Amino acid sequence: MQRRLMCTFPERLIKQPLLFTLVKRFQVVPNIRGASVTDTIAILSLELEGDSDKVEEAVQYLLEEGVLIEFLEDND
Repeated sequence: MQRRLMCTFPERLIKQPLLFTLVKRFQVVPNIRGASVTDTIAILSLELEGDSDKVEEAVQYLLEEGVLIEFLEDND
C-alpha cells in the first residue's frame, strides 16, 4: 500500500527523528517528495509505503505525536 500525505511538523517536533521511527517501528518506507523546513515549522510532502496495517499505524503514530496531516489523492 502507498499513502500520500502533506505533513506539518510544529516547532517542537522538527528535530525529532520521527521518520526514522516510522522505518524502525512500523517497517514502512517514507519517501519525501518535497519539503520546506525552517526553525519554527516543517512541511513535508510524504509517501508512505508498506503493508496497509503498518502504514495506517504509522499515520496514527504521527497524528498522536502532534503532526498535522492532510491526506492527498493519487492522480495516477
